[in-house]
Formats: sequence, structure tokens, C-alpha cells
Amino acid sequence: MLTLYRDSFWISPYVYSCWVALEEKRLGYDVVEISLGAGAQRDPAYADATVTGRVPALRHGDFVLAESSAIVEYLDEAFPDRPPMLPRDLRARARCRQLMSWIRSDDTMPIRAERSTTTMFYERASTPLSEAARKAVDKLFRVAERVIPDGADSLFGAFSIADADLAFLLQRLILNGDPVPERLRAWADALWRRPTIAAFVELPRKPFEPY
Repeated sequence: MLTLYRDSFWISPYVYSCWVALEEKRLGYDVVEISLGAGAQRDPAYADATVTGRVPALRHGDFVLAESSAIVEYLDEAFPDRPPMLPRDLRARARCRQLMSWIRSDDTMPIRAERSTTTMFYERASTPLSEAARKAVDKLFRVAERVIPDGADSLFGAFSIADADLAFLLQRLILNGDPVPERLRAWADALWRRPTIAAFVELPRKPFEPY
């Protein structure tokens, strides 16, 4: 009853979040590729069903939902008997949502632009970070240092989707050889080895075609 609509090259950080959530919750699902290069997201049938015409999207029976944060929260509420992707505690859940929103915000855009997902899964970046990106990195480090508990392998005592999202953002830098404080590097690398995340990283990918 579940279908995940994903990008062609398995490099969308938002597809990643949804895929990890589905895998962590051990839900069966089909996958349908939406070619962004071919403009498939603008196909009237897809655009109408998803409302915003964005990728990823999730179909659950006759209901279709786009936007990764909404999808992850929907999966938690639709399948409450499976491992939660957001903490059960009210304040921890609010903090998790805050981090999810912030990671997707303009604050991190310079990092996402200059250390794109193609540099994570295809060819590494060849240019140093700009001043704007360095400022964004400094803020990322301040936030991460504040929210990652000392000696902990997760933000809220158990794995949440915010762990996956924050690790992905840090890996944009780590994989490209940019300096990252050792504590943050070790934390992100440990998450990168988590079976569901490692499985995403190791997915077979066809040659990249810019779009």
C-alpha cells in the first residue's frame, strides 16, 4: 500500500530521510523513479496528486503526500506500532522538528549549494568554501555542538530522523575533506555506519546527468 516516489540518482537528502524512515520502521513499499531532468514532477497526474509537485512523495493507498518532513511525521502517526522517527517526549519531539526545519532552511543553503549531494555520491568538490558557506558551517558546528550530547550516539536517547538529517548535513563536509571538529566527525561517521543509512549510501547509482 506504500509507494515512495524518488529522484533518479538516489541523491536527494529528502528522499534519503523518507527512505531511512521507511527502512527503520520496517515497512514494505514500492519505489517509483521521478526524473527531475525530464520534468516528470510537472506531469499533471503527479503534480495534482502531490499538490506541490515535489519529490519525494509517498502514496499510501489513495492518499499522496509530498514534503519529506510531512511524510516522516505521517509515517509515525499512520504506523504508531513501529519504531518512532520522532521522539515520544513532547519537548524532544518539538526540538526534533526544530532541527528538521532548520536543516532545510536558508541558514544551511550555502553548505548545500557548495557541497551538493553530487559531491557526496559522485565527484568530490574541487573548490574551497566561500565566505558565506564558512559562516554557515560555523553556525552548523555551534548548533551541532549544542544538541549532540557528550558520549551519546543519538540526539534524544534513541535514533530519530533528526539524527539522520544532521549526520547527512555534516557528511557533506566530511566526505569533501572539509575540516570538521573531531567529536562531530565521530558522531556523524557512526551514524553513517548505521545499517539503514549505510544501505542508502551503498545503493547502486547510475551515472549522473545534470538537470
